[in-house]
Amino acid sequence: MFDRPPKPTRRKSTRSLLVGTAQDYFLLPLTTCRCIVLAVNIQVITNRLLLSLPVEDCQRLTPHLSVVPMTPRRVLQKQDEPIREVYFPGGGACSLVKIMQDGKTAEIVTIGDEGIIGAGVFFGQRESAAEVVVQVPDAAALAMQVDVFKAEMSRRDALYNRVVRFNQGLTSQIMQTTACNGLHSVEQRCCRWLLMTHDRVKRNDFPVTHEFLATMLGVRRPTVTLIAHALQVAGLITYRRGHITIVNRERLEAASCECYESVRRIFRRLIPEVGKAS
Repeated sequence: MFDRPPKPTRRKSTRSLLVGTAQDYFLLPLTTCRCIVLAVNIQVITNRLLLSLPVEDCQRLTPHLSVVPMTPRRVLQKQDEPIREVYFPGGGACSLVKIMQDGKTAEIVTIGDEGIIGAGVFFGQRESAAEVVVQVPDAAALAMQVDVFKAEMSRRDALYNRVVRFNQGLTSQIMQTTACNGLHSVEQRCCRWLLMTHDRVKRNDFPVTHEFLATMLGVRRPTVTLIAHALQVAGLITYRRGHITIVNRERLEAASCECYESVRRIFRRLIPEVGKAS
């Protein structure tokens, strides 16, 4: 399928690795993006946490990764059920949603191609504390069996290093979100949510319904409809049935609260390698 180039004479970065089968590895320079191609499934790996790993680590992990399509509203992990796989999203956005006994729901945190879902299983969390739902679909996710993930984490190597720091960032984000929900207006929180989703999907237009956004914010649908209308009249967004388009990001950031930029700074500081892998 590909011509085999000469063997590399020095350690290569993951950004130029083309992976074939579990036994065959090929190097192919990439000029337009930093990605790994899993030739068996013709799948481009775009998860930035994986891309930030040394090439040797990625070669060891690749045979244990399986492709999981990211379809709208797909549930990757069910609340209170055993965690059997961890997921590396390749794009889009996934929401960790807490479901209360009365059926009410609210989003806890959003994870995209910068991170991993289900990593708490290494730290003793056997069941998922929340429902993990595909919020905005994009590139496929890659799944790894829990036993393989635990074994790799036990090596205390690059993946362990990245995951521990990502989890610290996630904890900080949850703390910031808790304060945000209690102190800031629904309009500010809505702007923050739109900005975080915009960062992850990397395009101005993305699918989201008012009903789903209301679930994420923990408010009633009519509230979201009023806010979306106000933002559209102000020229920050446009919306049509099932889709929102970011029109003026700068003004959207100004309308958001401090929490958005605060969380961005935390992740840039904790895992700079992941940012460089974008």
